[in-house]
Amino acid sequence: MSGKAGTLYDLKGAQRGAADPHENVWLSASAGTGKTQVLTARAFRLLLRGDVRPENILCLTYTKAGATEMANRINGQLAQWVLLDDGALGKDLAAIGAAATPENRTAARKLFARLLDAPGGGLQIMTIHSFCQRLLASFPAEAGLVPGFAAMEERDAADLAQEVLAELALSAEAHGDEAMIAALQQLSLNDGEEGTERFLAKCAAEPLAMAALPQIADDRRRWCRTLIGVDFEGDAHDWLRAQVTDGAFDRRFLDAYLAYQVQWGTATAQKRIAPITAWLAASPEVRAETLAEVQGAWMTKAGTPAKQQAKAIEAEAQDTAAMLCDWSGGLLSAVAKADYSDRLAEALRAGQAYARLYEAAKRTRGLVDFDDLVRETARLLRSEGIGQWIAYKLDQRIDHVLVDESQDTNAAQWDIVRALTQDFFAGEGAHGDAVRTLFTVGDFKQAIFGFQGTSPESYAAARVEFAAEADAVGRGFAELDMADSFRSNLPILTAVDAMIAAQGQEAFGLTEPIPRHGATRPDHGEVVLAQPFVAAVADDEDA
Repeated sequence: MSGKAGTLYDLKGAQRGAADPHENVWLSASAGTGKTQVLTARAFRLLLRGDVRPENILCLTYTKAGATEMANRINGQLAQWVLLDDGALGKDLAAIGAAATPENRTAARKLFARLLDAPGGGLQIMTIHSFCQRLLASFPAEAGLVPGFAAMEERDAADLAQEVLAELALSAEAHGDEAMIAALQQLSLNDGEEGTERFLAKCAAEPLAMAALPQIADDRRRWCRTLIGVDFEGDAHDWLRAQVTDGAFDRRFLDAYLAYQVQWGTATAQKRIAPITAWLAASPEVRAETLAEVQGAWMTKAGTPAKQQAKAIEAEAQDTAAMLCDWSGGLLSAVAKADYSDRLAEALRAGQAYARLYEAAKRTRGLVDFDDLVRETARLLRSEGIGQWIAYKLDQRIDHVLVDESQDTNAAQWDIVRALTQDFFAGEGAHGDAVRTLFTVGDFKQAIFGFQGTSPESYAAARVEFAAEADAVGRGFAELDMADSFRSNLPILTAVDAMIAAQGQEAFGLTEPIPRHGATRPDHGEVVLAQPFVAAVADDEDA
C-alpha cells in the first residue's frame, strides 16, 4: 500500500469546483492543467465526507499505468498524512478545498487505515476492462461465458489470430471453397499481409455485426452497394458500356466541345481532337475501356475542367468542358464505387467466416479479449431482469463514479457507465437519498482512439444525456473547463487555439465555443511550421 506522495498545490478556479465532492461534474481538462491533481483531490474530499467508504468509490481509468499512478498518489499522500503535524496537514487540506478543522485533520489521519481495512484493500481504481473482467467473473453463466475464463493479453491475441487465419485458409483449400480463397487473395493483394490481418481483426472485434450482415453472397453484395450509394445492379463494366452507347448519352455536348477545339486550332486543341474523334468512332466496349483516358481531353489531372484559351469561344468551351467533366467523372465514379463495394462484399465474406472461427476458438479455450469484456458487460447490464439485478448488487456498494480520460470512452463503455449510475439521479438506489455523484474528466483534443470506436460525438452525446438526467431531478451537472496550462507556454497554446478555431467546434462534436488556453509559464517559446509540399501536376496547356 505504499506510494509516492506529491506536492499538493492550491486548487484554483475550475480545479476547486471540480473537486467538490457533492457535485456532479463534467470536466474538460487540457494537457498540463492539473487533471491528476484534481482527480486525487476529489477522491480525498469524498473520503473526508464521512458518509463515504473507500469501497463506495469507483475510479475508471483508460490505462493500467493511469490506475497505478493514481493509486500510488492517493496511498502515498494518505500515508504521509498520518505523520504530518497539524500545521502541514491543515495546509494540505486547505490546498484541496477542504476545511482545515480539527475534525477534518483527525479524519485525514485515519484515512490510510480505513483504506487498509476496506474490502479489496482500498479504493477501486482500475481500467474499465479490469472492472468488466471482475464483474463477468462474478456472473459468468449469466454472461454466457465459461467459468474461470481468462482475458487474453496482446501476445495471446496475436498468436490466436494467426492460428485462426491459417485454419480459415486451410479449410477453404480442403473444401474447395474457391470463393473464399479468391476473397483472401484479393484482400492480400489490396491491403498486403498486415492490412489483411488488421481488417480481419476488426471483423472479429464485431461478431454481432458480422452475424447481422447478409450471409448469402448476392445479398451481401447488394447490401454493400446500397451502403456505398451504387444505384444499379449487375457488372459495373457492363453497366458502363451501356452508358456510353450512342443514344444512351447526349452527344451534343461532346460534339460541341469537339467543334470548339477545331475552331481553336492550336497544338493543344489538336491533342484533344484526335482522342475524342477516335473515341466516338469506337465500339461501346472500347469506349468503356478508354473513357478514363479520353476524358483527359476535357479534364486536367487535378480533376478540374481543362483550360480553354480561344477568346471568342472561351466561356462556352469552358462551360462545356465542365459539363463533360461532370458526365465522365460521374460515370467513372459510379464504376469505382461499384468495384469497391463488390470487393468489400468479398472481403466481408472472409471477415464473417474469420469472425465465426475466432469466436469459436476463444470459447473453446475459455478466452475473452478486451472487446469481449466491454461488449459482454454492456450486454449483461442491459439485459432485462438479470441486468437490473446485477446493477442493484453493484448499487449496494458504488456511490461515486470517477471516469478518467473520458474522451477515449466508446459507446459500449458509456453504456456501462450509464448502467452503473442509472439510479444516481432517480433516488431509487440501494442507498436511498444519499448524495451520489458522477465525475468525468477528459480532453476532446486528445481523443486518439477512433479506431476503437471512440468519437467526439459519443463524448458530446454522453455529456448531454447525463446533464439532462441530473437536471430532471434538480441535481445539476457542473460543466467546467480547465484551460490554464502549467506545462506549456503561451506561443504553443496560441498555435493550438488557432488550429482549433480553423477546424471549428463542430469538428470536435461540440456545440459551445471552445475556451482559449492560458499559460502560467513565461511568455516565450517557438512554434515552427515546416512548409508542406506536394508533387507538382504538369500543366500541358498553352501559355
